[in-house]
This record gives sequence, structure tokens and C-alpha cells, in this order.
Amino acid sequence: MNYYITYGEFQRHLTNYYQKTGSRSQFLEMMNFLYRKGLLSETPLPDVSPHQMLDDMSIEEINQFIDSLVFTINAYENDPTCVMETDIIPNSRDVFIIRHPRYTRPLLHKHNYFEINYVASGECTFQFEKSSRILREGEFCMIAPGSMHDLTIDDESTVLCIMLRKSTFNKTFLSMLSGKNLLSQFFRTFLSENSHTNYLLFFCPTTKWLRLIVFNAMLECYKPDPYSNNCCISWLNQMFSYMLRNYSQTVQFYDYQFGSEFSLVLQYIQHHYQTLTLSALAEFFHYSEPYLCTLIKQNTGQNFTELVKGLRMSEAVDYLVNTNMSIGDIAEKVGYNSSDHFSRVFRSQYQMSPQKYRKEHRLSSDEALVPFRMDE
Repeated sequence: MNYYITYGEFQRHLTNYYQKTGSRSQFLEMMNFLYRKGLLSETPLPDVSPHQMLDDMSIEEINQFIDSLVFTINAYENDPTCVMETDIIPNSRDVFIIRHPRYTRPLLHKHNYFEINYVASGECTFQFEKSSRILREGEFCMIAPGSMHDLTIDDESTVLCIMLRKSTFNKTFLSMLSGKNLLSQFFRTFLSENSHTNYLLFFCPTTKWLRLIVFNAMLECYKPDPYSNNCCISWLNQMFSYMLRNYSQTVQFYDYQFGSEFSLVLQYIQHHYQTLTLSALAEFFHYSEPYLCTLIKQNTGQNFTELVKGLRMSEAVDYLVNTNMSIGDIAEKVGYNSSDHFSRVFRSQYQMSPQKYRKEHRLSSDEALVPFRMDE
């Protein structure tokens, strides 16, 4: 059975409990307390979500608005250390966004969905497995399914928690983490791997635009019309694209064995793959070659040679389809000393020569789109 309470009222009870007792209440504990006291509504409360977008509102005004939103609580008795999609994400939603409650009691737990925490203002304490760090304003933390973690907020900081079904991420958002961007391919590898406990951390300096993207995505979660789910996904596409375009150089990730520097290795490969050798890469980062080989294989599932070849072939395909460059010039551009060597590698990858690939995949002059052309 579902019960209903506004965000503001629920937070008021959590804050009062902390101020009166000096102790914190875990989310489900407070829910059960309010249920026993008869303070939860059994009937839906009036909808207050506006139809327009949030625009010129301060963080204080946005929080006041969030306080008026109705929070639906599912009555369930599952293990609080293992939260499932069905426990918290409404059946009709692919994404569900809440403002993270403040003054909750820490409890390490895991999900079978992706969780993205965005610090819109202030800061919070993020515990992940056996480590702890402070997340500050402007940081996004994307937690892979199956990772033990917790978040605590001790003041009036504002942190939005984005809960995204794994199937939705794989179907809708994973496609943008592909192509020639090696760092994006790395995201695909560990974010879609059930057994890999990890998180991504982006630092994005506070901008009104990014904040409004996330708040408007949250707003769509509380609109009852049939378009709101797709609108929420569209806002998150904007969010991911904005972060990858502008702040991929700030990304860090957690890994017990290798620390948080591997993203820098990937970015270096991405920018120097045309002439890069394994020995040069190892020397630049002061790693031994065997260690670097293990590092790359562990985190991407490919070895150094395979990574470089994939980048070169992807670049070559772009040149073949979109330019009139000769095969020899393309070979040189992507890092091969001879067109014969390039053609052999290309044929092994695509089971056809570069010339045939160009012929089969390039638009003919009749098919090409010419703006404002008028057929006679």
C-alpha cells in the first residue's frame, strides 16, 4: 500500500527528531514511525507540480517548491541494505529523482539500479565501501549497481538523488558513451558490468544551466501526464551530454587496486593514439609496461594494441565515408606507415578492403543531401 506526505513535512520530522534526541533516524525507520503515529496520508495529496519549466528561481525558491511536492512511500519490509528498483522507482517511470533527506542515520546499502547524486548546493559525506569523502557543490557522483555506499547531509545542503533503471541506462544512455571517445568506451565497460563495484565522479563548476537541467528533470517525475517520463529522459540526455562535452577531463573513478588515475591514461591514449607506443605510454606515466598492460586489460577488457587499433579504425571509417582523401593519406593520418599495412588491418577488422567499404557506405551524389537544392 502507498502512503503520502510532502517533502517538507517528512524532512521536518527527520530534523526535529535529530534536534530533540541528538540521534539520527534511518529513512525506513522514520517512515515506520510516521505510520505508527498516523501521520501519513492513505489518500493521494493534491498535485502541486506546475506545468511550466523551472527557470529564474533561486536555490531557496526551488527548495521551497520541492517542500510542497508529494512524496509517495511504498509500504515494504525488504532488507534496507539491498534496495531494488521495485522498492523505490514507480512502475511507470524509467527515472525517479528525489531530494536526498537530511539528518539520516548512515547505513551502507546497495541497489540494482544506477544512482547519481548531484550536489546542487553545500556539501555531503559520501561513503563508498571502506572509504569516505566529502562531495561539494557542483559534483556529480554516479554509482554503479551493486556498490555498497551511503550519503549523509548534516545541514541545509541540497543534494538531488537520480535513480535510473539499469535497463533504461543500457537502452537509452549507454549509446552516447560509445564511438571514438575512449573514455566513453571505458564508462561503458564498468558501468554495465554487474561485478565491478565502482563510481564515476564529475566535478562541474556550479552553473545555472546545469542546475536547471537536473531540477527540471526532477519536476517531470511528479507530473501525471503521459509525456513526463520521456521528458525526464530528455533532460537527463542533456545532462549527460553537457557533462561529457565540458567536464570529461575532471572525471575520477574508484577502484581498490588501481586508484583514480586511469581516466588520465585513457585520455592520453585518446589524444596520441596515432603515434603512441606502449613503452612511451609507460614512460610518460612512470609505470612498468607489465603493470600498465594489467591496468588497461583490467579496466577495459582489451589490451593496448586492441585499444589503439579500435581508435585508428574508427577514425579511418570517418575519413572513408565523409572525405575524398586517398587511402594512403588516410593510412598516414590514423598512424600507419604504409597503405598496404593499413589495408591489411582494415580488412581483418571489417572483412573488406577500405575501397569497398567506402563504396558500400558512402552516399552517392544523388543520395547526398544538398540544402535548398531544387530538382529540375
